[in-house]
Amino acid sequence: MQILVFNSGSSSLKFQLFTATDSGELKSQAKGAVNGFGPAASCRWTVGGTPQQIPKTIHRHQEAADWVIELLQGSAQCSALLTDSVLGIGHRVVHGGERFSSPVQITEQVLAEIESLASLAPLHNAPSAEVIRRCRARLRSEVPMVAVFDTAFYHDLPEHVHVYALPADWTASHGIKRYGFHGIAHRYLYERYLQVSGLKARTSRVITVQLGHGCSMTAIRGGFPVETSMGFTPLEGLIMATRPGDVDVGVLLHLAEQGSVGLNQLHEGLNHRSGLLGLSGISADMRELLKLEEEGHPRAKLAVSAFCHRARKYLGAYLAVLGGADAVIFGGGIGEYSPQIRARICADMEWCGLRLDPERNQMAKAIEARISTESAPCHVYVIPVDEESIIARETYRCLSQEGKGK
Repeated sequence: MQILVFNSGSSSLKFQLFTATDSGELKSQAKGAVNGFGPAASCRWTVGGTPQQIPKTIHRHQEAADWVIELLQGSAQCSALLTDSVLGIGHRVVHGGERFSSPVQITEQVLAEIESLASLAPLHNAPSAEVIRRCRARLRSEVPMVAVFDTAFYHDLPEHVHVYALPADWTASHGIKRYGFHGIAHRYLYERYLQVSGLKARTSRVITVQLGHGCSMTAIRGGFPVETSMGFTPLEGLIMATRPGDVDVGVLLHLAEQGSVGLNQLHEGLNHRSGLLGLSGISADMRELLKLEEEGHPRAKLAVSAFCHRARKYLGAYLAVLGGADAVIFGGGIGEYSPQIRARICADMEWCGLRLDPERNQMAKAIEARISTESAPCHVYVIPVDEESIIARETYRCLSQEGKGK
């Protein structure tokens, strides 16, 4: 039996096809991603060990889902998936709200609730819903689908971490609290580190750092998250590609009171024109900003410096929350590919046992590797994130439990 996974990002659609053995082990058959929506879109994918890249104009997530399904249907190795061997389809959904604290089989009611939360995660929930509806339209209607939620990992955060210091009548009536996001990625980073290090979960103190288009950090003690940088929406915390992270709410009140920025403009500006793009005025891509910084571009330098400073500030805070750390784990597009950014975030932190090995750090690009010195008491690792494996595992578990319950 096979499980297809769709992972809808803010500007991409990742996918992976798994075969489930009788024992429940999941093996990846094909994986890839559609990136660069617009005329320059392309699908990079690997099937049967052979990498391929195919260009095509793609503007929306539902078009990307269509294309992925067509590619799989046209592949001799994968075409059986879309006939009669599929067990289910798993979808990453960013915001589960108050209700969804674990994976759930998708019904029309569940899908409607996912769509109703789109205002809290506008770059993610709506695209996920688009892909879910497209799968329903293109594949057999009886194929079950499962939603796996980013927020679920943080459902049991301590109450003093969940809350905002706002009037209780506001928070209670509107479900306002810190939900946390990127939970699937942080869970993978943590669980994979335990596997490679042999550290016992019950005694572990680990800080996971997910740096990509969206950025977040999580402190994990004894297997459970105790603090995370994102909050009620994915806008809070670290500086991101086009989102600002922490902002004094007085700034937004001031802009609204002056009448210069309306609600729609605030929404668009905070989600699409802030962060690295807002600071640099030229790009949201860290690779491009690092090149421009080397060429002396002052606003590119400002954007990169602010990005690293914010991450260092959170890293120091989480070391205080945990009382020190056994490990710091980097993942995500920037975390996996940028030795310069990792070095700048970790610079001069020997006081907490965190010492990078410059050569190891420079060599570690999109590979699983320890980048701290042998003698450093705090391990630092780069671990490429595989959210799809978590989603596939949870999809298999959810559907297996459903089957046993019938």
